[in-house]
Amino acid sequence: MHDSEYRLDTFIDEMIQEKPDFIIELGDFFPPDEKFAHFYGIWNKYDGEKYHVIGNHETDGGFSLVDVLKSRKMENSYYSFQKSGFHFIVLDGNDQKSPDTKPYFRYIGNDQIEWLKEDLKESSLPVVVFSHQELFCPEGEEGMGVENYRQIQEIFEAHNVSRPDGRVIACFNGHTHFDHVENVNGIWYIQINSMSYNWLGGEFTYNRFTDDIDSEFPFVKYTAPFKDPLFATVEISTQGYIKIVGRQSEWIVPDPWELGYPDRFKKYMSPKISDRYLEF
Repeated sequence: MHDSEYRLDTFIDEMIQEKPDFIIELGDFFPPDEKFAHFYGIWNKYDGEKYHVIGNHETDGGFSLVDVLKSRKMENSYYSFQKSGFHFIVLDGNDQKSPDTKPYFRYIGNDQIEWLKEDLKESSLPVVVFSHQELFCPEGEEGMGVENYRQIQEIFEAHNVSRPDGRVIACFNGHTHFDHVENVNGIWYIQINSMSYNWLGGEFTYNRFTDDIDSEFPFVKYTAPFKDPLFATVEISTQGYIKIVGRQSEWIVPDPWELGYPDRFKKYMSPKISDRYLEF
């Protein structure tokens, strides 16, 4: 977006005031291109704990996963950490399924799956999972999430039977730019909206901004942008609840439906991150 610096700045400034246990971005932050390096200056204004999830667009421009990890000072694209009585797992949904699979990849491979199983075994704390691509796909939208999402769900569900003290309680994702929640077999799957826009694609282009902006940021016309930046703060309590405090904005007109975007997405797409109170 042409105003990405303002949006990220708004988030970071608010987090500096709120002082959460940590902040995390759910992927598609930016590729490790020098022209985006100034975003690290904004991100690093927050001097508390902060974490990254690798999105499918992180390697845009021909960059490798090694380039991405180096730019973020990350040892691996999947990892775990503990905080305030919970075990947090970050997964990478960008594994290549087979040698003939073309980008963008949407898969969690065998090495990562074996690591996940072992990591789950080793923790006796309730588990929260972060990924870029969703680990639950709404009916008819399976092409958006991790291809083997059901396999991952089955791992979580089997773990929850064997280790109820350290069960998986929730999975957060980005990627779809949806504002949506589902509970599947006792696990909350929480889709967090984009900070900036809903992606519409080539059939629904509209030039909302100046010719200069359109020239420098040619993909903006494929989106339904939000007037204000969206983000959320989340409280996860050992008392058995997840409280999400989101932000609400409005579309910079026209909205997706005025452009003829399919009505079936109305229950997922909106210019907000909803407040939610979820019990586990």
